[in-house]
Amino acid sequence: MNAFSRRGACPALSAPMQTGDGLLVRLNPVAGGSSSGGLSPKLLIALAESASRHGNGIMEVTARGSLQIRGLTTESAALLAAEVDALGIAVRTGVPVETGPLAGIDPHEIADPRAMAERIMAAIEDAGLAPRLGPKVSVVVDGGGQLTLDAVTADVRLKAVGVSAGTLWAISVAGDRQSEKRLATAGEGAARDIAVAALRMVAEKGPDAHTRDLSERQLASLTGWHSTAPLSVLPDISPTRGEIGSLSAGIPLSTSKIGEDSDNSAISPLEGEMSGRTEGSASRKPIGLFSLAGDIFTFGIGLPYGSMPADKIIGLAQKALAFGTSEIRLAPGRALLFLGQPTEANQSLQDTAATLGFVTSPTDPRTRIAACPGAPACASGRIATRDIAEAIATENADILDFTLHVSGCAKGCANPGPAALTIVGGENGAGLVVNATAKALPAGYRPGYDAPRGFSRVAAMIRGARHQGETAAACLTRLGTAAIAEMYQQE
Repeated sequence: MNAFSRRGACPALSAPMQTGDGLLVRLNPVAGGSSSGGLSPKLLIALAESASRHGNGIMEVTARGSLQIRGLTTESAALLAAEVDALGIAVRTGVPVETGPLAGIDPHEIADPRAMAERIMAAIEDAGLAPRLGPKVSVVVDGGGQLTLDAVTADVRLKAVGVSAGTLWAISVAGDRQSEKRLATAGEGAARDIAVAALRMVAEKGPDAHTRDLSERQLASLTGWHSTAPLSVLPDISPTRGEIGSLSAGIPLSTSKIGEDSDNSAISPLEGEMSGRTEGSASRKPIGLFSLAGDIFTFGIGLPYGSMPADKIIGLAQKALAFGTSEIRLAPGRALLFLGQPTEANQSLQDTAATLGFVTSPTDPRTRIAACPGAPACASGRIATRDIAEAIATENADILDFTLHVSGCAKGCANPGPAALTIVGGENGAGLVVNATAKALPAGYRPGYDAPRGFSRVAAMIRGARHQGETAAACLTRLGTAAIAEMYQQE
């Protein structure tokens, strides 16, 4: 298996990955030395033109806020990389340490996460961990605010929590905010040291390891806390200079709750929802207006299913340039954030985006559907995913309060995790998977071209069976897999 066909790796600009529609590259632009992912409209236009010349003209913004270019060949991928370099677009390399798209400019943030992210990146470099960690190992540093990173999975997550004595960081591993294992809270120095210590443990397990592979004993040693007994050392780590400095230096671990007077370099156990007040920072979709300092706003525009033809992106960026936009940032949740244009230009920008087919409202039903390119764009696709998704979004918007995944094949590229319902292409047509991933055995099938009609029958069943005040997702759970599959297959 050559370097261009290994799945499971991250398809960076210098290491394209083979997909059903050619090679795919992923890049994370770095603006001004930060991790904001910003590009000027002119640079985004030039990048989209390069994608059109060298790929199949399809560009994507991923759930993590990365930019993907599809349909490349070995030769054209090299040309694309050369053009990106010539444009002076700096891209992120090494272990991803991600901050939110409004990091440092969101007045609602509990803390600016950029300094912490830089400290972690420097510590990873000093410890020589980058070449020892797998390509999908990542760290999230979340300052809170209007656009959190709660839905982004990470091996290590640090989230700012506000307390009267200052900012502490809630530390967790292995998942998003729903599934993560919460460890402790710590001041800046200790939080960084724990993050790097966790990555060292992962590196010692090998290039395929993640923090989900760490033992309970290792996790306990990271926090220095197990049940009610504080641990004075971290027995599963062999610390090097600066890695576990504040702990190995003999600072006692605090048993005080967050908000009580204590040394912020010590660690305290988590209580409830991190024992911190995070009201007002609930995660929002990155679509619509977001207030910055003063009377300044940024406007978020989504890519339907995370994908758009390059010519549409060029058209939108050209309009943004004319409206005075100074920067366009990639946002987790498959969106673009437009900054710098006058407030009065936002409505015109929204109108242009809507005309071009972009998502301009957070209530757009397409935001509830994850769909890969599918057939015919991808050779691996067995069904026309985008056509199916569009039909369902148009006809059944009222019941889409859950995630629907439409996958061209069982690889499930658009949504690797489980979804309430998944329509997946296979040898038997369009299978329906209930509350699982695209890799699971479908509960029922119908012809691929007829999948929207099958979904509409399920939607009708939900409307008829839903109790007052009950969500469609809860109704699906109550109805059960057998009834859903039977209705999906009904002629």
